[in-house]
Amino acid sequence: MKLSELKLDAQARSLSIAADINFDEFAKFAEPLSRAIDSRVIEQHDGADRHQWLLLFEGTYIQLNYEFYGDICWLSVERDDDYEVLEYLESLLRSYL
Repeated sequence: MKLSELKLDAQARSLSIAADINFDEFAKFAEPLSRAIDSRVIEQHDGADRHQWLLLFEGTYIQLNYEFYGDICWLSVERDDDYEVLEYLESLLRSYL
């Protein structure tokens, strides 16, 4: 797995991930990513133009999203208190840049 850019956004409670992702083979990107951050896949929703997976990382639920039209991938959390988890994951993923 090779990432080209990571960007945290505290206001959106998200971590943007830039990488070469094939929409039709999203699992080939998402599964190694979930292993890299030592998370477990809870749910997978794959639509016509968007993938949305629910991950569990050390008790925190994280959404992994990918939108085809914008070629945008990101991790997000619902609660402000969980944003620090994204900061930690960003530091873990830096080694894949």
